[in-house]
Amino acid sequence: MQLLVSATTAHGITDTSGPGWIEVVDGMISASGASAPPRTADVHVEVLAPGFIDAQINGAYGADFASATDDDWTRIAARLPSTGVTAMVPTYITAPIEEVSQGVTAYARRRAGATSGTRLLPCHVEGPFLAPTRRGAHREELLVDPTPERVNALIDAGGDSLGYVTLAPERDGALEAIATFVAAGVRVSVGHSDADAATVSAAADAGATLVTHLFNAQSPLMPRRPGVVGAALADPRLTLGLIADLHHVQAEAIRLTFAAAAGRVMLVTDNVSAFGMPPGEYELGGQTLSVTEGEPPLRADGTLAGAAVRLDDCVANSVASGASIDQAIAGVTCVPARALGLDDLGHLRPGVAADFVVLDGALRTQQTWIGGELVFDRESPTVGD
Repeated sequence: MQLLVSATTAHGITDTSGPGWIEVVDGMISASGASAPPRTADVHVEVLAPGFIDAQINGAYGADFASATDDDWTRIAARLPSTGVTAMVPTYITAPIEEVSQGVTAYARRRAGATSGTRLLPCHVEGPFLAPTRRGAHREELLVDPTPERVNALIDAGGDSLGYVTLAPERDGALEAIATFVAAGVRVSVGHSDADAATVSAAADAGATLVTHLFNAQSPLMPRRPGVVGAALADPRLTLGLIADLHHVQAEAIRLTFAAAAGRVMLVTDNVSAFGMPPGEYELGGQTLSVTEGEPPLRADGTLAGAAVRLDDCVANSVASGASIDQAIAGVTCVPARALGLDDLGHLRPGVAADFVVLDGALRTQQTWIGGELVFDRESPTVGD
């Protein structure tokens, strides 16, 4: 199939937005340009962007990935494109290392058999190598040091389906663990950490390249104790995950992050099973969460426990908070693609997969295409069923 799409405003063809076009052949972008198209377009849209990458998601539509069934995975992959998400990084949170390893192994098999819907990217393991003082919704009694045996168990379980691991670099053996993960092709993110800035820098020296949900569950920025937040904002080696739902992070912090870390902000949802569901009780890693209308998911003790937000709303919230549209869209496209080593995603350039979204003026998803196929159309909800 050959398709030519033109746009009044296109993101991802060049580093800045403007008029543009893409040509799709057999599920790939064969040509693109920031100019008038070479022929009359088959489709013209107002705002075109690469498909969105959610680099941290724990579950959705009533299912937690740790316990999701085949039907749950199929439903989630089919429904997420309505939010602009064309590729996702499932997250497995703290559990006994044997359970995490089993989950990652099962995911590797599932990923190999996936055939439709949102792309399944190498997964994220968040814990159990976290700081008890910054555990957030993670169970303290399950937190452990990253010993060589535990690290190698995860590496062996995941193979090329383990994308990155979040750990606290101040834990015993953490710097050695970072080097081991990186040598095995697994990226490392600093998170759920009480580390000082020097320890974060040492983690980056060892190979860490990411920070998990900046500002949340980590030592804050203080004038004489920069903490994880200060080190993350200052270190150009680190890509910063950010939950721009206006609950985890307020508008001023969003604006500060984009200003201080231009080109390094990766918007994530950190969604849990409550996403896309009515208020009620849901699960995250075996724990019960409560959701009330207009509020984020909470544990019984009031601790924030993931989110329930559309990724396209995170883009819109970032723009409303002071980021440019180019910055916000980069935060769900080329920034996570670069940070996670996804050379075939995140752009609208020749040689990458034809994953793209059509947005309205409010940056809400109107259409989503994966591999050159229309999988969601707001005007025709049955598309993709």
